[in-house]
Amino acid sequence: MSPEQVTSTLADGVLTLTLNRPDKLNAYTAQMGRELAAAFRRADADDAVRVVVVTGAGKHFCAGADISGGADSFGSNPATDLFGDAGKPRQGGGFIEAIFDCRKPSIAAINGAAVGVGLTLTLPMDIRIAAAGAKFGFVFTRRGLVPEAASAWFLPRIVGLPQALRWCYSGRVFDAAEALRGGLVESVETPEDLLPKAMEIAREIVDNTAPVATAVTRQLLWRLTADPSPARVLELDGPMNITLGAGADVREGVAAFLEKRSPVFPGKVSTDMPPQYPWWTNP
Repeated sequence: MSPEQVTSTLADGVLTLTLNRPDKLNAYTAQMGRELAAAFRRADADDAVRVVVVTGAGKHFCAGADISGGADSFGSNPATDLFGDAGKPRQGGGFIEAIFDCRKPSIAAINGAAVGVGLTLTLPMDIRIAAAGAKFGFVFTRRGLVPEAASAWFLPRIVGLPQALRWCYSGRVFDAAEALRGGLVESVETPEDLLPKAMEIAREIVDNTAPVATAVTRQLLWRLTADPSPARVLELDGPMNITLGAGADVREGVAAFLEKRSPVFPGKVSTDMPPQYPWWTNP
């Protein structure tokens, strides 16, 4: 059996996933994609997981695709295809869908190079922070490719269309300071402070928010920001708050606020999502 390319550790509600090919700068393989997808699906189903943190083993996050198979790595040869099932229609079960559909917030702690797929795999995550020495690049046009992993959908929503165009047209590698200015990452930390900062962000969520409310909020923000008007959101958020308002989480949240204590929310993502969810398959 091949060694794990994504390792996991769960502690106090925070699941840490580590891309684990440090001798190859954590270069992406089809196996890594499958393991990442499986890890996010398990996280989605596990009520013990409140937040997912993703980082890389060693000095880098993910230096792009493992192209040791040459041009065949990009789909012309099923034996070396990086993204699996070369030539077949996409079935919708990859790591991008798994991250996007996961009901738990996710944080990318980018500890070094994040290039190509090593960067686009972070875009469905909710928060990105970087080490000061990290390098970034949407390098596809320089390889004769187009932005993959749905990055043409995610990136403009994160940084705006003009910045997305600039980075994707040039395909150049840029530093953490530029990533911060462009809105790709929310903070730049020293290497030794990167994971502690990710855990600080995670703990703020774990210790203070209701799992069900956070899960629904994640889907509302991601799935409805491109709607042409607020009408659909208004159809959803009012009824959902009526349902949630009659439940135990709101009673606990209000009581904790009045009593000046930390809340202990009883609701579980696995069993207590409001009836409107998932609205995109249950109109």
